[in-house]
Amino acid sequence: MILAGDIGGTNTRLALGEPDPSGTIRLADEAVYPSRDHAGLAEIVALHRRDHPGPLTGASFGVAGPVRNGRCETTNLPWVVESRDLAARLDLASVGLLNDLEANAWGLAGLEPDDLLTLQAGAPGATGNSAIIAAGTGLGEAGVYWDGRRHHPFATEGGHADFAPVDEQQDGLLHWLRERHGTVSWERVLSGPGLVGIYTYLRDVKRFKEEPGLAEEMRRGDGAAAISRAALAGRCALASAALDLFVSVYGTEAGNLALKTMATGGLYLGGGIAPRIAERLRAGRFVQAFVAKGRMRPLMESMPIRVVMNDRTALLGAARHAAGGSGVR
Repeated sequence: MILAGDIGGTNTRLALGEPDPSGTIRLADEAVYPSRDHAGLAEIVALHRRDHPGPLTGASFGVAGPVRNGRCETTNLPWVVESRDLAARLDLASVGLLNDLEANAWGLAGLEPDDLLTLQAGAPGATGNSAIIAAGTGLGEAGVYWDGRRHHPFATEGGHADFAPVDEQQDGLLHWLRERHGTVSWERVLSGPGLVGIYTYLRDVKRFKEEPGLAEEMRRGDGAAAISRAALAGRCALASAALDLFVSVYGTEAGNLALKTMATGGLYLGGGIAPRIAERLRAGRFVQAFVAKGRMRPLMESMPIRVVMNDRTALLGAARHAAGGSGVR
């Protein structure tokens, strides 16, 4: 039995899994823990092992942050995660520790066709490198290198590269964000807090009218989720404009990632936000921004774009990594 984990800034998911003879991994005993309610991953692992004991043959954890030499200082949590410490606690010789988007990339091979929503079909039989971008609590990006026989996922921290506007509206957003935060990364725009920032900019600078009911809903709970719901329901012009701008920026940076990794095999959208706004992603703005790369437009149009609708992909990827899986298709 293997232990797999998906550690995010909001929630940590753990599950047990065991590969069947075909190599498919079935996850079981899955549990979700609010990340900020705990002092660290070791504490959560101990809780899961208490509730689901038994011998382990391996373990891997996808963590939201840069992993170096088996150690990660998480980006959106005050945690330090070390593979050696986890291995000792689990009585294992070693434990896999990988970036959460790398874990998502590992999980792609375990998805079924119904787990993917196509935004752009791309060229028939498209092959080659792939890439995955995921907006959620933060913004993650990873690449998948094709060596001619199999794919090899690799982590990046591209979400923390500098945000680059493409029109006057985005120029204004950048200036407004820079006054408040100094350095403005893509994550500052493409994330749950980023969507709230876009909404606030359009309200305070562009003078869009705010609906009192939505303002109260945002104060009571998840502001980004409230904005998305109002926009998709068509009940707030401000929310709709904010989501449209978010989608356009998302398409631009997804295209940047696809260009830099030469993702002729496809670009995947993971994370928690994309599935919730799939309707707006399909409306056209995302793909329009994705392909708008001047002379590279024909190349961009040849790349498949798919939304990952399965929210357990990173967990499945961590399980495949722990089991010594063969990468992604």
